[in-house]
Amino acid sequence: MDKIAMTNPIVEMDGDEMTRILWSMIKEKLIEPYVELNTEYYDLGLEHRKETNDEATTQAAEAIKKHHVGVKCATITPNEARRQEYNLTTLFKSPNGTIRAILDGTVFRAPIIVKGIEPYVRTWAKPITIARHAYGDVYRAFEMPVGLGKVEVLYTDGFGVEKKELVHEFSEPGVLQVQHNLNPSIQSFAKACFNYALSTKQDLWFSTKDTISKVYDHQFKDIFNDLYEKRYKPLFEKEGISYFYTLIDDAVARVMRSEGGFIWACKNYDGDVMSDMVASAFGSLSMMTSVLVSPDGNFEYEAAHGTVQRHYYKHLAGEETSTNPCATIFAWSGALRKRGELDMIPELIKFAEKLERACVETIEGGKMTGDLAAITTIENPEKKNTEGFLEAIADTLKEIMSE
Repeated sequence: MDKIAMTNPIVEMDGDEMTRILWSMIKEKLIEPYVELNTEYYDLGLEHRKETNDEATTQAAEAIKKHHVGVKCATITPNEARRQEYNLTTLFKSPNGTIRAILDGTVFRAPIIVKGIEPYVRTWAKPITIARHAYGDVYRAFEMPVGLGKVEVLYTDGFGVEKKELVHEFSEPGVLQVQHNLNPSIQSFAKACFNYALSTKQDLWFSTKDTISKVYDHQFKDIFNDLYEKRYKPLFEKEGISYFYTLIDDAVARVMRSEGGFIWACKNYDGDVMSDMVASAFGSLSMMTSVLVSPDGNFEYEAAHGTVQRHYYKHLAGEETSTNPCATIFAWSGALRKRGELDMIPELIKFAEKLERACVETIEGGKMTGDLAAITTIENPEKKNTEGFLEAIADTLKEIMSE
């Protein structure tokens, strides 16, 4: 069988720890036997980010803007413990946050549905897609500890006119955080959500806390509502779908009682938290797809989980691991499918679909990693170690490719 040729490259961003191990195994066992893989490679492992003073992350994001499709491995966002572990002089920002800010995109995350892995919420019968704004809030915030004294915000407009507001009179030590956002970014977020809802023919929910945040959150609410009323309302009505706004706490209660089958748009931090909640409730963080969609047609696919640090240390100690690679495999399949769509390579699109099918059929056939074996309703599941599960998927994929 001839390998599938690619016309243009995918921007490949390698990562850290156990997911870095999975990354090379997925390429070797599942992709390279069938695809003449064409990638522009960037090492976003923490060691290399340290060597390049994090320039590697910016370069990778700019490459996505050039080639329009990227796929990213999970990476470490260092905290104080990681500073000591990797002897860092700087606590680099989240690579995901940096890339999202440069691309100004919206993150869409949805569960991978497999028979035998049932949602913990018994009413959920359909996938719930989280649409997460990818700019601002705490991820671009200024923070500092403060002592006794006064904190004020000074705004100087383009004409030099100043406006000063008192934040707080500190009579004892405390901490300060200043958030911001940009109207064009909020507008891009809203457009991406409305367009995604139209393309998938799903209802769109949006939630903030505008009753408390009467300016910041209300700005989001107003921008969404204005766009909907002026541009998207007749399009939604034509497709028989709806746009619904509510407070974030009410949205959480409604989601837990719903049957699913809708898109839930959230601000950056809310989306970060709720996507993990939805993923876990559908079975596993490793069973979640994630794609960043920018308004100018760029796509970045990634796994919606971390670097699986605990398994990595076991791997280094020579112990057996049972790490679920599905989210990372689906990141690759998503990037390959989008590359095929943009370059009009139907064979690449079909391969991506078959790769996803191989993952699902392997699990439904009773072979799975430990996280799934612990929750499956399939009788007598066969728990596989990391490499054994990838081999099982490879065997299934070989059968599917020979059909």
